[in-house]
Amino acid sequence: MALRFTTDVATAETDYGTVLLDQRKGLYWELNPTGTLVVRTLLNGGEETDAIDALVAEFAVGRDRAAEDVAALVAELRASGLAA
Repeated sequence: MALRFTTDVATAETDYGTVLLDQRKGLYWELNPTGTLVVRTLLNGGEETDAIDALVAEFAVGRDRAAEDVAALVAELRASGLAA
């Protein structure tokens, strides 16, 4: 399922990844380059399998590990209220 941030989340890409600001709570989240790739893929309409494929292609990671990491990141973003 594609991802979208709630309207209260501001994002900024940096040289080291992406920073997310939860404007409701005043909390910052920092995504590393792998997290940034996953989020960018999903925000652009990709599915979790597309994000897994992108990780495997870009980084030295196995498909099973990539799948676990994508699922964990998406679950965390949704549980925190940052994403729907």
